[in-house]
Amino acid sequence: MSDNTTTNLIIPWESLPNEILTNIFVFLPIKSIIICTSVSKAWKSLIKNPTFISTYLHHSLNKNQNLLFFSLRSENQKEFCALHNEDDADFTQHARYDYPFHAPDLDPHNRKCRVVGTCNGLLFLSSVFHLDPHNNSLCLWNPCVGKFLKLPSPNVTYATHGGFDASIGFGFDPKTKDYKVVRVVTLLESIDLEKSRPQVEVYTLSTGQWRILRTGLAPICALFRRDPQTFINGALHWVAFRVSDKKFHNFVLVFDLGEEVFHEIPLPEFPGHTRLMSGSISVYRNSIALFQKDNGFLHIWVMKEYGVVSSWTKVLSLPFSSQGFLGVGDSIPRALGFRRNGEVILKLDGGHLISQDLETQEMKDLRIIGFEKTIVDYYMESLVLLDKAANSADTY
Repeated sequence: MSDNTTTNLIIPWESLPNEILTNIFVFLPIKSIIICTSVSKAWKSLIKNPTFISTYLHHSLNKNQNLLFFSLRSENQKEFCALHNEDDADFTQHARYDYPFHAPDLDPHNRKCRVVGTCNGLLFLSSVFHLDPHNNSLCLWNPCVGKFLKLPSPNVTYATHGGFDASIGFGFDPKTKDYKVVRVVTLLESIDLEKSRPQVEVYTLSTGQWRILRTGLAPICALFRRDPQTFINGALHWVAFRVSDKKFHNFVLVFDLGEEVFHEIPLPEFPGHTRLMSGSISVYRNSIALFQKDNGFLHIWVMKEYGVVSSWTKVLSLPFSSQGFLGVGDSIPRALGFRRNGEVILKLDGGHLISQDLETQEMKDLRIIGFEKTIVDYYMESLVLLDKAANSADTY
């Protein structure tokens, strides 16, 4: 009798309907989900199904995982990424991942790798061959499931178009529910800052192919290659500029991933706004912020209402002084991004990372050491790429 009872307790797990299993699995952490794929072929098939991956992502979005992503470097110069929990008063490390440098195209001895951006658990990596800056490899990587996908060569290359500067963006198209990589390419051999439009090409994860954008052309402008991109509200954002009447016009270039059209957001008017500006755009809550460097100061502006130009507000100005914050070296602050509570994260000289409250000016030492390529972004663990076949995505 007891044997039959035991058997009856064990067998139902294999015969539970997929709806019930799904309702159980979505509450499990990523590591447990990966283990479950080894329990049975049925469970593996369910978990790797794109529908379940999307359901798990939606559930994670509703759970409000308050993780922050940091790209860092260890004492022995090895680069890695770390996730930290914002809900923890001590800002504890949630997870750490080494980059997939065993892949030949990401060999650190041959290439320099940088994180372009993050979205729904995916990291977009760009690696450059140190002897040839035009020899780029682009890669999507989900560290939580241990899969990365190398993108094919784009259409605009040095061989096809000569010298160029390419600014890259990465995000999620809510209209088609697809991931897209966008290259905005300034052709250097024919550049005219008063007349030239950049070439634009788009890669979509679902097709695995690049295509040149023929409609919704970019406005006349140019971008700095190394300036970071920002993805918010279904669109990519960069700082761009054009020249008119021998004056520089700086603005935010916006690319809507769903409609695949460009538009512009004017920047706030500040002293010297007709000069070429040194600055970048960051996510600030559900809007954007501007980090502007000018005359020995770092100025931080936030757009309190997204898309409303009159809502630009300067919230902080920091001098490039030698007194130092928190008693740590010289204070040459570099703004990296924001926490979800609105505090700005700054990298000081020496790499020390702090967060500063924009209202009280209170500072907190995060006890994290960054380096020149450190970026900060919101992060959410997901199963994206888990369904990709072995011949299209590498597993490590």
